Amino acid sequence: MARRRPRQRKSAALGWSGFGGAVLLLLAIGSGGALAYFYFSAPERPVLDAQTLCPVNGPKGITVVLVDTSDDLPETTRREVLGQLDDMITTLPPYYKLDIRVLDITGVRSRSLFSKCNPGDGAGLSEWTDNPRIARLRWIADFRKPAAEAVQSSVSSASANSSPIMAAIQDIAISEFSGAAQEKARKTLYVISDMIEYTKDYSQYPRAGDLSFQRYKQSPAYLKFRTDLHGATVILRYVTRQTGNQQILDSTKHMEFWKAWIEDNRGTFGGVKRLQGA
Repeated sequence: MARRRPRQRKSAALGWSGFGGAVLLLLAIGSGGALAYFYFSAPERPVLDAQTLCPVNGPKGITVVLVDTSDDLPETTRREVLGQLDDMITTLPPYYKLDIRVLDITGVRSRSLFSKCNPGDGAGLSEWTDNPRIARLRWIADFRKPAAEAVQSSVSSASANSSPIMAAIQDIAISEFSGAAQEKARKTLYVISDMIEYTKDYSQYPRAGDLSFQRYKQSPAYLKFRTDLHGATVILRYVTRQTGNQQILDSTKHMEFWKAWIEDNRGTFGGVKRLQGA
């Protein structure tokens, strides 16, 4: 009569099989839990407008760059400006708007060459929940490249017989700093210019009079270009103009005037940096 195999061996086999299944189940649960953790812990990204790449409820910040094109920039100055603007493009925080503008001499206002938000370059995105590579490619094609092209256009050669800097800043304040969507956004304006205002209403050239703010307040320009900057920080990148070896204006008094003008128009003076070249 044949001898039966001990039943405990079959039970042991089933035991090991059950243990392995339990381990696989636990691993699956752990992986699912990890994926859920990455998904729910990742910061929520805002819905973006397809044209402006800005959040539909408004940008987190607004950076406007106004380049004065009423006179040619010296070559040294031009190179420095290009470097600074390139830094602005690459360091702009995600969901901040960048608006690159030049003076519109004929229209006595400003003209936008590029105006979009930084949609994010994919840095910091999780491979689990996003596609950093696609985000990077979109950032280059839709933001980085067209912004760089606008920068090149902004410093192109130009000349004019007037320089309506105040009108251009007023135009920017109305179009970019006003409204409910912009109210909570951090607002910054960079002005790259010799800052010599010259219109039929008011001129800062020496033959027209001194640089006192009091003289300006008595001119037609004071009320005409009265502006609400909505608390924006205004930073000046000062281009030096000179005749021979002499500066056209006393730069210290000139900057004191513009500090007073900015603060009188509800802005914050963010300082001035003299650009290289003359």
